[in-house]
Amino acid sequence: MVNVAVDAMGGDNAPVETVKGAVEAVEKSGGVKVFLLGQQEVIRRELAKYTFDQDRIEVVDAREVIETGEPPVTAIRRKKDSSIVKGMYMVKDGTCDAFVSAGSTGAVLVGGVTVVGRIRGVERSPLAPLIPTERGVSLLVDCGANVDARPSQLVQFAKMGSIYMKYVMGVDNPRVGIVNIGVEEEKGNALVKETYPLLKECPDIRFIGNVEARDIPAGAADVIVCEAFVGNVILKLYEGVGATLIKKVKAGMMTSLRSKIGALLVKPALKTTLKAFDTKEYGGAPLLGLNGLVVKTHGSSEAVEIRNSILQCITFKEQDISGKIREKLG
Repeated sequence: MVNVAVDAMGGDNAPVETVKGAVEAVEKSGGVKVFLLGQQEVIRRELAKYTFDQDRIEVVDAREVIETGEPPVTAIRRKKDSSIVKGMYMVKDGTCDAFVSAGSTGAVLVGGVTVVGRIRGVERSPLAPLIPTERGVSLLVDCGANVDARPSQLVQFAKMGSIYMKYVMGVDNPRVGIVNIGVEEEKGNALVKETYPLLKECPDIRFIGNVEARDIPAGAADVIVCEAFVGNVILKLYEGVGATLIKKVKAGMMTSLRSKIGALLVKPALKTTLKAFDTKEYGGAPLLGLNGLVVKTHGSSEAVEIRNSILQCITFKEQDISGKIREKLG
């Protein structure tokens, strides 16, 4: 049984969608137990709406809530009775194998590093979400944790990303690319130019060179390496364009009687295709390189993303990703 602590108070749609996602997770998998952290009377009120295995969802009372706008370091230090801090300590002391939160990104990052702790030898812990592509999924490393990364840290991102894609996603010998403004080796800013030869000479990864942003949706690489500023822009643009295209397609199908009839015919296939390209279907972003698993989901997460974030913790634990990273980089 994989034990997952879930921040029931974090995110725009908490606790309604968080609790619903937790219930769906235990219904879908018999191998997970969820600990919902937050104000217990609020959580129990939501749980009363569902029928579920009482032995596999446990409520842990946490009276304080860390708000999105709070200074992360101060919040982690002062709000010891918050769902985020309590969840981190449950991972640290081994009560839980993972912690999932849609709450304050800054607090989750600070808590992950200061409470759970980085693996010895890991310089920085990157956020690494899966993003849908034409060929399946790619791992974007880093998407928001380390804005001013150094070349040696990007090399570690590549190594950790390769481990994740191989053992969690089953991609043998994953292709690693670094985000750049052109495919030529001499292009890019100082960080990319310094990192490129280090990746090229690294025997632990399959480096394929530079990857332009326009080639990411086509699945140009399995592991997309970049510092957090670039990664976050890519991720947000990815999500925004995807949502806009879906709206445009739906609106276009309603413009005439003929298009409406056509929409009815293609609806099943279109629904399957659009679902495969929805980032919510792939869970949250693990904070790689820690002594335990911490997963950050979108602040606007709904039940489906919470559910998938909990379920991805099972594979992470079973494959001992933290142990493999420790073996490679520790």
